[in-house]
Amino acid sequence: MQDTFALAAVWLALAVGATIIANHLRVSIALVEICVGVAAGAVATRFLGPESLGANAEWLRFLAGAELEPTVLRRKLGEVTAIGLVGFFAPFVGCAAIARFALHWDVRASLLAGVALSTTSMAVVYAVMMETGFNKTEFGKGILGACFVNDLGTVLALGFIFAPFTFKTAVFAVATAGILAALPFLTRRIAKRYAYRTAAIRTKWVALVVFGLGALALWSGSEAVLPAYLIGMVLAGTSAMDHDFVRRLRTLTVGFLTPFYFIRAGSLVAVPVLLAAPLTFLALLGGKVATKVLGLFPVIARFRKERNERWYYTFMMSTGLTFGTISALYGFSHGIISATQYSFLVATVIASAVVPTVIATLAFLPRHLLPDVDAMGQPEGGRDDVRLIPDAEEEEPEEKQ
Repeated sequence: MQDTFALAAVWLALAVGATIIANHLRVSIALVEICVGVAAGAVATRFLGPESLGANAEWLRFLAGAELEPTVLRRKLGEVTAIGLVGFFAPFVGCAAIARFALHWDVRASLLAGVALSTTSMAVVYAVMMETGFNKTEFGKGILGACFVNDLGTVLALGFIFAPFTFKTAVFAVATAGILAALPFLTRRIAKRYAYRTAAIRTKWVALVVFGLGALALWSGSEAVLPAYLIGMVLAGTSAMDHDFVRRLRTLTVGFLTPFYFIRAGSLVAVPVLLAAPLTFLALLGGKVATKVLGLFPVIARFRKERNERWYYTFMMSTGLTFGTISALYGFSHGIISATQYSFLVATVIASAVVPTVIATLAFLPRHLLPDVDAMGQPEGGRDDVRLIPDAEEEEPEEKQ
């Protein structure tokens, strides 16, 4: 127990330090957290030994959530579907080819590389959308929707190409489908009957479903993050109706859980491996970013006419992190890729979270779409050319316990 508290204190100190640095540098907190994780992991491994930072502790592996607006997705169905599918297939094919023919990896390792580098990081994009206020605009909602389609393709590819279909898989699929179908109805009933009488029951209910389906996913040989991701999508419409509940979830995830995830992701990078063969790392990183940009920019140009909007959208869709690291870890734990290949893929995925985001933020931020922000940090209505997502009617706040 003492070690757990000490480890928690170290990670929280890193999170606070990253927040302070990000504030002074005026860059995305998520990016600084990743870089802090890389530095902390390298220092801890060098002086204290592997695993001294506790990056593989089970309690650090949880991250779930997505802010998707169903009404916006319906209006932008063609846009998010086209951009999301191209965002998956272009790097999947391109990076698999680079790994196979340029790096001479075997077929299975090359396909795994294509899957891992096909992702767009919902975690990074969401963090940036929150910091800029784009999550309140149709522009930002469209990017988040395209991210979801892109990552859904990655998850399906990982499952269909590598995961064996067994009886457990069938049980997981049927149980998940049934629970997700009933989830919006059950959540509304629980909220209506108990939300304003019982302390934080909605948060407890969502956590119960997330951890329950996560355990079922691991039992079946899948990944726990998949049902969590789907739960976020299914409950998006229900949650959007209660702004107090959404704010509490943001405090929990963005303020407490996501720093652990980003710092942990950075700490997994084996710096000596990268220094030993930098050309392999550069080939994978260049391949991911180049295939994303070349594939996405012409498609995005059909939906966004302003220059900065097109390039910002393209580079944000070129990021990678969450499902990329999950795919790489899956391949390593199942003997599909070696430890060295795993280090290269994880390092590439993490670098792809930093490089495109820095380029997008510093060079192509569409400032004309930024919503005006009041003293409380909430959008006031934006500029005339910004269309904000209309707020639902406020519900009665929960009674203080």
